[in-house]
Amino acid sequence: MDTQVTFDALADATRRRILALLVNQGELCVCELTSALDDTQPKISRHLGVLKDAGIVIPRREGTWMFYRLAESMPAWVAALLATLTAGAVPELKADARRLKAMADRPERCAA
Repeated sequence: MDTQVTFDALADATRRRILALLVNQGELCVCELTSALDDTQPKISRHLGVLKDAGIVIPRREGTWMFYRLAESMPAWVAALLATLTAGAVPELKADARRLKAMADRPERCAA
């Protein structure tokens, strides 16, 4: 994992919000992230692409759904940094989690 690419990926507030939700919730579908962040699908997908290219998240396709979760193989310092996102480093997390919880018709997961 390239340190510069990792820090570049973490430099964006939207990507930090996505990562905070993934740390908090585990695996989420793109539609869940768009609802939680109250943003458009193309924008969320673009940010997920940056995080995927940095090796921070991994995708999983289930039918028409794309789910994302944190990569298992990341350096300990990156995992520790991501853990701080739910401890106050992302002030929008509570509102994002509320919107996610209120989302109707969340997709079912067959396997994670």
